[in-house]
Amino acid sequence: MAQEFGTVVIGAGIGGGHVVKELREQGYDRPIALIGSESLPPYHRPDLSKKVLVEGADPTALGLEDEGWYAENDITTFFGTDATDVDAAAHTVELGSGETLSYEKLVLATGSIPNTLDLPGSALDNVVTLRDADDAEAIRAQFGDGRNVVIIGGGWIGLEVAAAARANGAEVTVLLRSAPPLKAALGEEMGRHFEELHAANGVVFRTDAQTTGFSGAGTVSGVETDNGSIPADLVVIGIGASPATALAEAAGLDLDNGVVVDDRLVSSDPDILAIGDIANAPNTLLGERLRVEHWDNAVRQAGLAAATIRGEERSYDWQPYFYTDQFDLGMEYVGRSAPDDEVVIRGDRSGGEFIVFWTRHGRVSAAMNVNVWDCGDELRALVGKTVDPARLQDESVPVGEL
Repeated sequence: MAQEFGTVVIGAGIGGGHVVKELREQGYDRPIALIGSESLPPYHRPDLSKKVLVEGADPTALGLEDEGWYAENDITTFFGTDATDVDAAAHTVELGSGETLSYEKLVLATGSIPNTLDLPGSALDNVVTLRDADDAEAIRAQFGDGRNVVIIGGGWIGLEVAAAARANGAEVTVLLRSAPPLKAALGEEMGRHFEELHAANGVVFRTDAQTTGFSGAGTVSGVETDNGSIPADLVVIGIGASPATALAEAAGLDLDNGVVVDDRLVSSDPDILAIGDIANAPNTLLGERLRVEHWDNAVRQAGLAAATIRGEERSYDWQPYFYTDQFDLGMEYVGRSAPDDEVVIRGDRSGGEFIVFWTRHGRVSAAMNVNVWDCGDELRALVGKTVDPARLQDESVPVGEL
C-alpha cells in the first residue's frame, strides 16, 4: 500500500533540500517526502569543487540543515534510494527499495548528469566526472606533488578542479577544443583573463590534442590524443552536463531542453513541478526561456515552487547569478551576456580587483565583480539599464550611483 504525502520531492540536492525547507517555512502543513540517491542529506554542492577539493573539507559538514532537522520538521526522508518510476495518472512514485509513495503535488529536482566520453579506456579507474561528494573525495585523493592531472574541458568545473589540483601540488593539463576557456560564458577578453590566471599558476592549456582514448592497466596512466600521449594519474572529464529527465519522460511530461514548465514552474501536468537544472522556464524579466545550471537559480526556484504549491501568485523573474573561486580570484556574475557583447572594465584588471560590465545596444546585459565585494545588489540593479560606458568605467562615480 502506498504511503501518502501532500508533496513528494525527488532529488535531494540543493534545490530539493530548499523546496522542503521553504514549504515548512511558508506554513505548509501537509506530509512531505524527500527522495535522494545519495546517502547524505542535502548539502551545498558548489563547495565540492571549492572546500572539498581545495581544503579537504568533510562533505558531511556541508549540509544545508542539521542532521535532525528533517525529522523535527516532519519530513520523511528516503536517502540512498532512487526513484525508479512516476505514474502521473495514479499520482505515485516507485522507489528502488520497492516502496510506493502517493502524492498530491510532485516536485522534480533531479538535477543534471555529467557528460562523458565513449572512448577506448573510458572505463579505467581514475577517469572520472565530478557530480557528488563521493566523486569529490575520490578526485582529491589523487592530488599531490608530482601527480599528473588531465582535465578535458575548460568550463567552470574544469577550471575549478584545475585550480584545486594545482593548489595541492599536482601538475595540471587542460585540454580544450579552442581557446580561451569560458569564451561561451564570458566572451573572448574575460576568457583570456582566466586563461592567463591559470597559466600564471602553472596550468598548461592545450588546444592541439583531440582526445582519442585512455591508456593504462586497470588504472589510467595516459590520455591518448591525435597528437601523442599525455601522462595522467587522474583524468577529470568536464564537458558539461545534461538534464536528468528520465523520470519526467516516464511521467509523460513535455520535454524540450529539459522539462517544459510555465513561469510558476508547473509542467504540462498541473500536479508536477520541475526546478533547477532540469527546468526550462520562461523568465518574465528577460522575456525568454532559460534552463540554468547554477545553485542560486535552484535555490530561488525552490522558493517559487513552494509558493506555487501553496497557491501564491509569483513568477520566475530574476537575473541568473553564479560565482567562482579560483586561485586568488573570487568573482560573482549576474545577468546574461552574449559572447559578442561589448565589454567595459572598471578598475585595474592587472591588479586583480575590478568590475566588468557587458553591454548590448547600450544596455547592461551582465556584470561581474572580481575581488570587489559588497556591491552585488548594486550590480544586479544595473542589469537591464542603459548607462553610458564612460560612466560605467569612471571609478569616481560610486557603483550605487551609476
